[in-house]
Order: sequence, then C-alpha cells, then structure tokens
Amino acid sequence: MLPDLSADLTARLRAAFLAADYDADGVVDVLGPQAHAALGRGEPEAARRATRDAGALGTLTRLFLLGDTESEAAVRQALPDVDLDTAVKAEVLRADGDGLRAGLDIRPYGDDEGSWWVIADQDSEQRGGPVPTDHVLGVGHASISLARATSRRQVGTLLDLGTGCGVQALHASRHAQKITATDLSERALALAAGTFRINEVDVELRQGEWFGPLRGRRFDQVVCNPPFVVGPPRVDYVYRDSGLAGDDASALVVRQMPSFLNEGGVGQLLASWLHRKGEDWADRVSAWLPHGGVDAWFVQRDIADPALYVGTWLRDAGVDPRSDEGRAKASAWLDWFAENDVEGVGFGFVTLRRTDTEHAEVVCEDLRQAYDDPLGPESAAWLDRVAWLRATDNAKLLATRFDVPETVLLEEVSAPSEEGWESVVRRLHRTDGPGWQHELDETAAKLLAGFRGALPLEDLVALLAYAHDLDADALAEAALPVVRELVRHGMVVPA
Repeated sequence: MLPDLSADLTARLRAAFLAADYDADGVVDVLGPQAHAALGRGEPEAARRATRDAGALGTLTRLFLLGDTESEAAVRQALPDVDLDTAVKAEVLRADGDGLRAGLDIRPYGDDEGSWWVIADQDSEQRGGPVPTDHVLGVGHASISLARATSRRQVGTLLDLGTGCGVQALHASRHAQKITATDLSERALALAAGTFRINEVDVELRQGEWFGPLRGRRFDQVVCNPPFVVGPPRVDYVYRDSGLAGDDASALVVRQMPSFLNEGGVGQLLASWLHRKGEDWADRVSAWLPHGGVDAWFVQRDIADPALYVGTWLRDAGVDPRSDEGRAKASAWLDWFAENDVEGVGFGFVTLRRTDTEHAEVVCEDLRQAYDDPLGPESAAWLDRVAWLRATDNAKLLATRFDVPETVLLEEVSAPSEEGWESVVRRLHRTDGPGWQHELDETAAKLLAGFRGALPLEDLVALLAYAHDLDADALAEAALPVVRELVRHGMVVPA
C-alpha cells in the first residue's frame, strides 16, 4: 500500500500548518537558537521543553520533528479540519497506545524566498530501527548540497531526475516555468506528489528507470541526485543504491544527460567516483563524457577512505557496523573495494553544458577547502567565463582591458635573508565563491598590478617588458595562459 496523500488531505494539512505557523521561520522562532541547534545535533530534549506551551505549533513540532507521541485531543486541536482516520490510512499519522505519532516525516524547509513542507519517510532514529528497502529519504546533506550547487537562472523547462521526496523540484519552482520529475520508486513518487500538492507546486511526474520515461525529450536544465553510493552491484536501499557496480551510476548519468539537454542547456548532479591504484581520478571521470559537444566541470569536494565510507553509509541506514548484519555487509563491501584496487571514493558536483562548439572545455578540479558561499552562482558564472574565453582568441585577449575584483587579494609571504626579507610566496586569493587561490611569480604580480581597466593587456605587457628589460613577445606568450586561468576562476575580469 502506498500513502494516499490526496489533494483534499494535503490542502487540509496545509491550512492547519499555516494557521499554526508551522513553517521554517515559525519553528526557528518557537525553538530559539539554542534548542534549534541542539535539535540539529540530534538532541531533542531542549526542543521538547521549548515547545511545551506553544499550542498547536508545539504539538506539530513535537509530532513531526521530534517523533513524540501526542494525545489525540492535542492532535485534533493542531489539525482541526483533518480527519484523523484518513490521516492514519494515509500514513501521515499512526496510532501509539492512546495517542498518535507521526507516520511520515513532514517538516518545514525553506530558502531565502520562503518556506515549503517536505513529505518523506521517517529516518532510522525516528523509526527506532533500520529503514526498509523502499525508504524515501527526506531533506539531507546531499540534497541541500546539490540545491546550493545548482544554477538558478530562469529556464523554460527543467527535469528533476530521481526526484525522491521532491526537494530539487521545489527549488526549481523558483526559476523554471515547467518542471518534470521522475523516479523509479512508486513510493517516492507518491510522497513527492504529496510534497508538490501541499506546496501547490505544479510538477509533471513520470515513473521509470534513469532517462527511460523521457525518450525524445530535451530540457533547458536537468538536476539529478542519483543513487551514487559505490560498491558491489546490489540494492539494499533504493534511495542510494543503483544496482550497478562501482561508480557506474554516476557514469551513466554523466554519459546520457547531454542527450536530454537543449542546445546550451545545463545539467548538474552529485556524483561519486572511484580512486583506483595507478589511475588519476580526472582521467576516470573525463572518460565518462561523450566525445565532444559538452562543456564539463567536475568539482571534487571530498575523498573518503574505504573503511570510513562503508561505516558512514551503514550508519546512515540505521545499521550498526558492530552487529552481525553490519559486519557481514561491511566485509562484502570492503572485499569488493580490495578486489577492485579502490584506494578511496571521491565525491563532488558535476556541471555539464551541451554545446555545438568544436572545442568543448573539460576541467576537473579539487575544491576540498572549506567555503561558505553556495556553488550555484559560481557554476553559472564558470560556464559564462568558459564561453567568453572560447570566443576570445589570443589577439582579442591581448586587446582586452582587465580589472581585479575587490574580492581578490594578494598575499605575500617573506622569509629572512642576508639582505632582509625575501618574498618566497605570492598567492592570489579570491575571498568570495569557492575561495580560489593561485600562486604567482614576481612578474605576474607586477602585471596584475596594472589591471585597473585603463590599458589593454598588450600595452601592460609592453610596459612591463620595457621596465624590466624583458622580451615583449616572450612575456606575452607566458602571460596569456596565466591570464586565461585567472579569468576562468573569476580572479580577473574584463573591464
């Protein structure tokens, strides 16, 4: 049986939530910063105390966020127009002795523009044990990370491939005119439909495996949070396991996604890739791409060693790695890694753009440093800069006037020497976005000092060559690739 989250039931839930201020701001306000932070750490008692006298909002918060049992009278008061028997049949609630508990995870989730409600299955802590195979994951770190890494420019059509509970489609409703969402799981589609109904968001839903339900269609943007967990070809949990071996799920999406993009369309996904002995990860992921016609930016955010990786995902599903089940699964998983020479598992974001240009740009970069700014605006700007560089040959580049943005700083590190302090490192820092850094030599630093929008690059090269008795042609030849790299990272910009 699938949860029947009908239009009538979700409309009544929506009205009750609005009346009680059960939204992202309302929950934060009633909990206060300390209890809210404690709840985020999995410590519910402070939140329980903060909601004691909060009326309907307190009841809903304890019911759906803390997993508490509430009296039937309190639930009726918090959900006055909801038939409780109908809610139990729809799995929204479940009986627990003389009271009621939440049967589904229904929680506020918002962005800078407002708040939604996301309907998903309860996690292992709320359930009090491991989740079932068809578990539908709620708002997690991966979905939030992908949302922050996704470009939000206005588009006509958008595909959310593997929608799960519908988080990416909700974000897409801010900038896409028409949204299509797919999933292999019937349960995921049932819960996603409830998410879209309760938020009054219009989404076309299709069931099927990968791109199967979309043959012959193309979109302006595709987002995908695939079942990217790598390891043996099995399916323990449909939300994370593809049934494909290793990193074949990520490879499949990267390989096929460009065929479902309009010209100039952008695809973005979370992905994992194997780090195998004797193999460069960049060579591995680049080989997934079709030949030509796709700009690609692979950003590696983390690398996990196999033992840490296995333990993390076992706990994620509520499986104790020390239990007989956990030990058996961990053993099989680690055996597979050893047999396939896996030294680590990389994780990150992939941005693709379909292009008819002859020379597509494929870049693989490590971005494992900490940064606060979302990657979405940077991914869109990266594609813009790549297109500008492609259209700008060396002659045009030399004729361009450049600026150094105010967010870019030059750091110099000096060491003591016989003649005083001697500069040993010159490092350019971009203080916004992903915090790019580039080391420069003395000549490059002096060249960039002239990037104030007044003179074209060729004149600055000529002046620097004259001042330091250098060959102007050789200096220009050396400067061009450096300037291109700095433009690509937004550290210098055309004036």
